[in-house]
Amino acid sequence: MNVAANMSKELVVTGRLRGRTAIITGGANGIGRAAARMFAAAGARVAILDIQAEAGRSVAAEIEKAGGQAMFLQTDASDTAAVRASLAAIIAKWGVVDTLFSHAGTIIVKSLHESTDSDYERLMNINVRSSFVVCREVVSHMLENGGGSIVITSSIGGEKGFGLESLYCMTKGAVLQLARSIAIEYRDRGIRANAVCPGFVKTAHGLREIDELDGLGQKWNEADLHSVQGRLCEPEEVAAAALWLASDEASFVNGLALYVDNGWYAKG
Repeated sequence: MNVAANMSKELVVTGRLRGRTAIITGGANGIGRAAARMFAAAGARVAILDIQAEAGRSVAAEIEKAGGQAMFLQTDASDTAAVRASLAAIIAKWGVVDTLFSHAGTIIVKSLHESTDSDYERLMNINVRSSFVVCREVVSHMLENGGGSIVITSSIGGEKGFGLESLYCMTKGAVLQLARSIAIEYRDRGIRANAVCPGFVKTAHGLREIDELDGLGQKWNEADLHSVQGRLCEPEEVAAAALWLASDEASFVNGLALYVDNGWYAKG
């Protein structure tokens, strides 16, 4: 099944996020790009925050060409000053921000005993600090402006342990707990927070992960993938889960780890 091939090239507004303003970090490529397109198709004004300028401008232009509303702001999501400046620019143009998909992240595939302090600091900065900074700033805004919905990208590795991915699993466990903690702390202030937890996804990130694992002797060929999750997940399938969590259709869903893995986590 090729979900991407079945999607229309033109965005069709469904209204699920009509009138909403959404920030998507890491929205220039992969799952983030799919989410930017999908959130815009659902009627949201979409602000894409990413360090990759060319790809970010490209997806924003694609959305606008298809009739949606989007802006790209080149932003290091782990930099407090940069995030505050981008949030101010979004508010100045579109007013209240009520939706956040904190997706920015990367991976390092390496044995724990070979991992360096710089590896740790890099992954914690990109994966954890970025979510901390962006969620803190957006929550502060939401508290003064009627609440909203937050979705954070964790991973199946946020709760399952994986060899050669100790640092990655640590960071994804951290952001999963951030989503749960926000859900509890701000539930009565009109803010929901949930996490999507994908398995292997057909993105540059996911394919690089598989190649690097293969290169270190941990094989994830087609038969291995079939035994755990059936097939590679399409980025649009994760984006669709994030869209549902962000929408009012999930209005009583709070603190959830939504596994987008075709039953891998359930299988154990």
